[in-house]
Amino acid sequence: MTTKTNQIFLGQIGAAHGIKGQVRIATHTQDPEAIGSYGPLDTDRAGLTVTLTKVRLQKNVVIAHIKGISDRNAAEALNGVSLFVDRARLPEPDDEDDFYHADLIGLDVRLDNGVSIGKVSALPNFGAGDLIEVRDSQSGDTYLYPFTKAVVPDVNIAEGYLTIIVPTDAAEGEEEPD
Repeated sequence: MTTKTNQIFLGQIGAAHGIKGQVRIATHTQDPEAIGSYGPLDTDRAGLTVTLTKVRLQKNVVIAHIKGISDRNAAEALNGVSLFVDRARLPEPDDEDDFYHADLIGLDVRLDNGVSIGKVSALPNFGAGDLIEVRDSQSGDTYLYPFTKAVVPDVNIAEGYLTIIVPTDAAEGEEEPD
């Protein structure tokens, strides 16, 4: 999720936590506590920039202080605010098989024979692993594929494309049981 082309969605502020201005944050960073290491974060509220301090993990959310917020009422007013960082401030991925979703959105999707079948439009994860959503350039229809090395063997961000091997239906050719 991005607001501008070079803004990367890092997380969203949730409910207030306690009475001293702490907030819960649902993060979208590989290491949840890393959200506090990016310095000032842009938000989806005009003119609002926040700096997270004292970040700690509690179960599946981050609990953080926000600079300048010291009471529950001020923390509650930030519920639902999305947090962003400029793409240029993020480190390059260490592994060749790691990617920022924002770098993949818009890439041309080609079959292994080189034929283009559309563009990457999203990378959802509904709990069973990352998917890659491809929007057909002609019809506008979208298709979901598992974002695995077997289905997406080649990602070439520099050249603006990725290769996809469309999975075959495992049940194809099997007879219906009586």
